[in-house]
Amino acid sequence: MDIKEILKQYWGHESFRPLQEEIIQSVLRGEDSLALLPTGGGKSVCFQVPALAMEGICIVISPLIALMKDQVENLKKRGIAAIAIFAGMGKREIDIALDNCIYGPVKFLYLSPERLLSDLVKERIKYMKVNLLAVDEAHCISQWGYDFRPPYRHIAKFRALHPKVPILALTASATQKVQEDIVEKLTLRNPQIFKKSFERKNLSYAVLHQENKLKKLIDVCEGVKGSGILYVRTRRDTVELAKYLNQYQIPAQYYHAGLNLEERSEKQALWIEDKIRVMVATNAFGMGIDKPNVRFVIHYEIPESLEAYYQEAGRAGRDEKKAYAVVLYQNRDRLLFEKKFEQNFPAVDLIKRTYHHLCNYLQIPIGLGEGITYDFNVADFCKKFQLEVIPTLSAIKFLEHDEYLVLSENALLPSRIQFLVNGEDLYKFQVEHARYDYFIKSVLRSYGGAFDQFVQIKEADIAQKNSTSKVEVVKYLRELDQLGVLSYQEQTQEPLLTFLRSRMPTEDLTLDREYYQKRKSVYHQKMIAMLAFVEEPKCRSEQLIQYFDEKQTNPCGICDVCLAQKRAQQNGISALISKEIFQLLKGQALDLNTLVKHIKKGNDKEKLAAIRLLLDAGELKKDGEAYQLLKNDDKGKA
Repeated sequence: MDIKEILKQYWGHESFRPLQEEIIQSVLRGEDSLALLPTGGGKSVCFQVPALAMEGICIVISPLIALMKDQVENLKKRGIAAIAIFAGMGKREIDIALDNCIYGPVKFLYLSPERLLSDLVKERIKYMKVNLLAVDEAHCISQWGYDFRPPYRHIAKFRALHPKVPILALTASATQKVQEDIVEKLTLRNPQIFKKSFERKNLSYAVLHQENKLKKLIDVCEGVKGSGILYVRTRRDTVELAKYLNQYQIPAQYYHAGLNLEERSEKQALWIEDKIRVMVATNAFGMGIDKPNVRFVIHYEIPESLEAYYQEAGRAGRDEKKAYAVVLYQNRDRLLFEKKFEQNFPAVDLIKRTYHHLCNYLQIPIGLGEGITYDFNVADFCKKFQLEVIPTLSAIKFLEHDEYLVLSENALLPSRIQFLVNGEDLYKFQVEHARYDYFIKSVLRSYGGAFDQFVQIKEADIAQKNSTSKVEVVKYLRELDQLGVLSYQEQTQEPLLTFLRSRMPTEDLTLDREYYQKRKSVYHQKMIAMLAFVEEPKCRSEQLIQYFDEKQTNPCGICDVCLAQKRAQQNGISALISKEIFQLLKGQALDLNTLVKHIKKGNDKEKLAAIRLLLDAGELKKDGEAYQLLKNDDKGKA
């Protein structure tokens, strides 16, 4: 099928956005490619359309479970078969999913980089007819990037499984150094590089230096109509600031990683459908959400880096209409920002101590734990061992780099079931165990396809249909699981911690100190760049696009710095024009055309504005068609 027909059939669009068609054609020619498109630039279409145009399955690497789930659900809504495999799924569930990729109609398999290289997945990928490997958020492969994920370094090993399959790497933000790192680490062969300018001409950036942030927050929300996002640092702030906005009749909801799946989905839907105006969120919110009409994004604190800021701010104005990206800044923010930098690089002894505490917390004996995944409550862990959260998470990141373990984000996996016996054996079981009969029938009526694959369920819905409690439903499902009738995977919303190696004595732990120093240096540079952005009176847009190594830049004319310069310039010109007017009208009156004609400074619009200001200020008077200076006795009468 023609790629434009695919775009029309599944997405309803008549034409591609800039660079999309060129990237797709490169993929169809079998070329390795690197695509740099800003947030909202339509990166996913660049691999989804060519994959649909070719025979076989596309494997997509993504670092975030939430992002994978969003894309899989969006594809399914369009009638396209897609599956995601990530931490927290059972072995049998993964087995069935992989079988569907080999023998079924699945067109897209989403994997985390860790899963791509597990022995089970690698072995099954050999038997798949893969047409493309798409690496989303490709900047994660670079140590010079802001969001380095060590497992990304192993993606290139995919080439050994399917040497001829092209690779498409995609990212919204990467400096020249990071781009070069992506090409090298993914072993891209003569890659075609597609790069859209990082400039967002419809987006007005502003850094507002305000000691009273709460007042300014209300001013911005009342001054800019439409939908918005307010990014804050902590979960507590999401709740408190959402409450504060509602007190000022600005409909708001809060969103953070601690909410359960249903709460997240409900709040997200309210915002997407414009039933609330503002979503107050941690940075767990926004990625993968396609809402084009966001009119403003506000950062209540300094973002972590310019890369993070560019992506988060870029969620405003994806419809190409005027939008605003605002950072609220006060003097103490610099001190907090610098403190966080120090917390991101805990001492080596603390990293080793964190490993020791983790193993004790999860009750892993020395020599065991390899390949096992645990639910991991970060807050509970820190409370138990009296640790600070930021240094602890930073210590875990360094343990991830040295491949001792992997921490995924909150999985938010819904409950799933699959029957392990066939229909005939299930019928016999129901006859022999009458107490389960009605319950099993109600489950079968509600969830078709549960014999062939895992299906998502809601225990509360089953409880309602059986006129019982959710607790009772969970009890029944657990019993049926233990009896081998079905496999029941309960909903989880905790982060998942997977040990890649067996526990070793803490004194035998070796850490890459060179990497530690390199990351510290990279983050220090990023901190300096971020502080310069919020503190220096230079065009915000120019600062951003120069950071991403674009050489040809011009002031945007619409950021807070450019607008302030325009006002100052206009005030200066107005003062010069006023001086000329006083000289021209000294001892004489002139009609408007003659007066404007003889003023040498400024353009006609600026001349007329200056005349209007002098009239309003009582410095001039109009007598018929003539303009003249107001005499002192006239001023007294006025």
